[in-house]
Amino acid sequence: MGNWVENEGLSVFVILLWLGLNVFLFGWYYLVYDVPKKFFYTRKLLGPYLALARAPAACLNFNCLLVLLPVCRNLLSFLRGSSACCSVRVRRQLDRNLTFHKLVAWMIALHTTIHTIAHLFNVENLVDARTEANGTIQGVLSDLGDKPGESYLNFARKKLKNPEGGLYVAFTTLAGLSGVVITLCLILIITSSTKTIRRSYFEVFWFTHHLFVIFFIGLVIHGVGQIVRGQTSESEKEHDPEICYKNYTSWGKITSCPIPQFAGNPPMTWKWVVGPMILYVCERLVRFWRSQQKVVVTKVVTHPFQTFELQMKKKGFKMEVGQYIFVKCPSVSMLEWHPFTLTSAPEEDYFSIHIRVVGDWTDALFKACGCDKNKFQDAWELPKIAVDGPFGTASEDVFSYETVMLVGAGIGVTPFASVLKSVWYKYCNDAMNLKLKKIYFYWLCRDTHAFEWFADLLQSVETQMQQKNKPDFLSYNIYLTGWNEAQAANIMMHDAEEKDVITGLKQKTLYGRPNWENEFKTIASQHPSSRIGVFLCGPEALADTLNKMCISNSEADPRGLHFIFNKENF
Repeated sequence: MGNWVENEGLSVFVILLWLGLNVFLFGWYYLVYDVPKKFFYTRKLLGPYLALARAPAACLNFNCLLVLLPVCRNLLSFLRGSSACCSVRVRRQLDRNLTFHKLVAWMIALHTTIHTIAHLFNVENLVDARTEANGTIQGVLSDLGDKPGESYLNFARKKLKNPEGGLYVAFTTLAGLSGVVITLCLILIITSSTKTIRRSYFEVFWFTHHLFVIFFIGLVIHGVGQIVRGQTSESEKEHDPEICYKNYTSWGKITSCPIPQFAGNPPMTWKWVVGPMILYVCERLVRFWRSQQKVVVTKVVTHPFQTFELQMKKKGFKMEVGQYIFVKCPSVSMLEWHPFTLTSAPEEDYFSIHIRVVGDWTDALFKACGCDKNKFQDAWELPKIAVDGPFGTASEDVFSYETVMLVGAGIGVTPFASVLKSVWYKYCNDAMNLKLKKIYFYWLCRDTHAFEWFADLLQSVETQMQQKNKPDFLSYNIYLTGWNEAQAANIMMHDAEEKDVITGLKQKTLYGRPNWENEFKTIASQHPSSRIGVFLCGPEALADTLNKMCISNSEADPRGLHFIFNKENF
């Protein structure tokens, strides 16, 4: 229980606080429109759907205030880098920014659905009251505004029967038209954000996600039409609706019940979202300014299995371990930015990324850099590259622990290239002040040949640690999860050799998947009463497994052993 609180406590508190505020806003604004006299006659027209439309609208405002903040990457990087402002525990919550962004987006979708359905009933009731409620209080309220000196309550001003009346209201009023646009934008944004679309058709996801600009513009102007109307405070003093509604046929004929006057609610949404919108615009301006700074590609290295490395330099570029950048190649696409983890160390005089060809954009960049040709490429022939970043990740906290477990799956090994390089530089230059004393590294891959560059890095670190007489500083395990019978036979033949037949490392490659329960228990026995950082860059299924292992293998005593789970998200 203690480590569950350590790993998940703050996240659960934030989520519960967010859910609680949603419930509070929904309940509060439901009562605001369901109880006061101001909306007495509005409720007579719309019934319970007035409050059911307005309560989710308040929640929409609140969640639209929040949805942009988790994607203000410069703000998050600033908070991560400010130890005085954020403890390690708080910084770990910042690493879950995209998860929170998705939760808020789903909440927006939920409240939009409730708001839209309620307003569909409202429009139907208003159109019917305008055309079919002759002689009733609904009919009298709907006819207000037709004569001079009267203000209207029913915004369906033309007497058209449904469905023509409903379509007329939806596509001729500012609120109706902007509502349709907002809803269509939200549908496209959400449907294109599914994992299948993001991975297989990233361009579709990228372009449709930027409909959020239209969504927010529509959101701000949605309430300008002031279609939700209530009785004015001056009219309430002269015309008590709870008394006068029974004598609706005599309004204006008796002094105690003059004709009621109505006014629309002033738009409120802009007050909720203007701050985050300004912050996000500033974020984009900063990113645009940084993306315009000159980037020099100093080297392009081609690795096996269509993996290539870009080594670059940029004036004023400063990075920390495990950070990532966004890369744009204008000759490939003028609009698309793609995130890549930095594989260089802060101590090096360049920064680098490793890119595996897995889609149209990476394939086009691969060819633009001349990686498909067997000849030397001059520097002036290389395409122009724009870089935005770097941005912070969980890996920055590696040096906050004495013992860490680094788990990389497939291409997810790239953040740890930067970590291992930086560890080596720090160890060589200032080993006495290095808090990190032990690294357990796990690499799960289907085919190690696809990442020979990383095996070379491990081999270099392994050799240097032996020369420093610290062979136990780094313990690593490479698991080959995809192999066939021919490979197995070849491995059996060479098993007695000093170095691994696949990687060339002293540590032999293992086959299958790790028994995480055994691994955690072994590490726990060697580091009692320690805080061990567990860092993963890999799939969600593996993240769930490791998170459960961290919780189940930690002690309840706050002074005991604790595994602290961290996951890369970008």
